[in-house]
Amino acid sequence: MGDVAAIIKVMPNSPDVDLDALQDRLEESLPQGAKIRGFERDDVAFGLVALLPTVIVPDGAGGTEAVEEAFEGVEGVESVAVENVGRL
Repeated sequence: MGDVAAIIKVMPNSPDVDLDALQDRLEESLPQGAKIRGFERDDVAFGLVALLPTVIVPDGAGGTEAVEEAFEGVEGVESVAVENVGRL
């Protein structure tokens, strides 16, 4: 089996959330075997900026579910949604 790359949209719960600190917390929350290849930022509206980490996970049962669950439990995160998935 190979790896899967997923772009996951992480919405902070407020425009006041420190995005650099949020990125660090997301990286710390990753389950074993997953890694972040990079972050992009997307201006949503009214000063709210979403983070778009590209996450690499092993191609196995569950896919990105463990990463999504980990991200949902991070302080400052309002919602998590998979934007795009592809094999490496």
